[in-house]
Amino acid sequence: MTKTYDAVVVGGGVMGCSILYHLAEMQAGRLLLLERSTIGAGSTGRSSGIIRMHYSTEVNTRMALASQPVFVNWKDAVGHGDSGWTKTGFIVVSDSGFRPTLEKSVAMQQACGVNTSMLSVDEARDIAPHFEIGDDDAVCYEPDSGYGDPSGVADGFLAAARARGAQGRLESPATGVEIADGKVSAVIAGGERIPTGTAILAVGPWSKGFLGSMGIDLPVKCTRHQVIFLRRPVEKLPWHPGGGDMTNLTYFRPEADNLTLVGNGNIEQASDPDNYDTDVSMSYVEDIWSRLARRMPAMADAEYAGGYVGLYTSTPDSHPIIDRVEGIDGLYICTGFSGHGFKLAPAVGRAVAEMVVDGESTTVDIRALSLSRFAEGRENSPQETFKVLV
Repeated sequence: MTKTYDAVVVGGGVMGCSILYHLAEMQAGRLLLLERSTIGAGSTGRSSGIIRMHYSTEVNTRMALASQPVFVNWKDAVGHGDSGWTKTGFIVVSDSGFRPTLEKSVAMQQACGVNTSMLSVDEARDIAPHFEIGDDDAVCYEPDSGYGDPSGVADGFLAAARARGAQGRLESPATGVEIADGKVSAVIAGGERIPTGTAILAVGPWSKGFLGSMGIDLPVKCTRHQVIFLRRPVEKLPWHPGGGDMTNLTYFRPEADNLTLVGNGNIEQASDPDNYDTDVSMSYVEDIWSRLARRMPAMADAEYAGGYVGLYTSTPDSHPIIDRVEGIDGLYICTGFSGHGFKLAPAVGRAVAEMVVDGESTTVDIRALSLSRFAEGRENSPQETFKVLV
């Protein structure tokens, strides 16, 4: 006899696993997660893992702020797996022309409760003594930020959900959602019809194609994003905080004892999630390395230590779509995180679970992330032109 589920989550990345866990925590009935491959095989497993609260819009700031304590207190908050939390702080540096924008963002973040502040040049040089910081540069700093393990977080959420009775099926690609009389009636996976009244689609780079097959045109695009590791000359640069360089368009963080991860959120190419180039290009390595060395001169003597290519699912305003689908009762979408989803995942999972169980999110007000905002001209307006810090 075919089992009926109260909710089926499609997608085993960090978002899908977080949603499943929070539904299970809220005792939302029989729950199932379907993953086409293995947990974190899409964007999650190739995330840079940075955890920070520096955003220029309140909705993203509040989601990041609600998520950060979960990563830090993972054992008590979730109880399974390990978030890989590592505290590094997060510094943002730019030239003086960006100061008004940076000050406005920091004021908003402080009003939300983020521990952040503008720094004097001397204070910035104390925190990052190996950085090249000009006398007129604008700098802000979050001491409580760091990085984590995206795949470990997804695995931990799934394990915790299973411990609460939820089920997860790997190597089970969903191919569609059955709709009857304007309502979700089943999810189709591997030729099997899985009865359910609620389907939550958290399929990342596959969102446009999956929803498109249902006649829903999502304003998202899939792009490839390159990240590299450089082995620091530790005698010259033993350590540095994580951060973003608005002038040279890089983001970075330390890794292990002697590595630095670095990327650039403004260099992306449209890609097919089922067929994209997974090799880092040497032209990119040369470019991003030289950008990083302008801020950290000692990195000119670093060694290339490899890299990887992941996928972003981006929206026109670089903010996610978290919403129920109008006209189809029981269908929800959670996608379009534009390269900064991991750090928001705990709050997003809770928000979606609240939307499904209670009708709306109360942990964070996510009305600004509705799908209808694009048609209605209500797009979010990030202040930065630097995509990674939207």
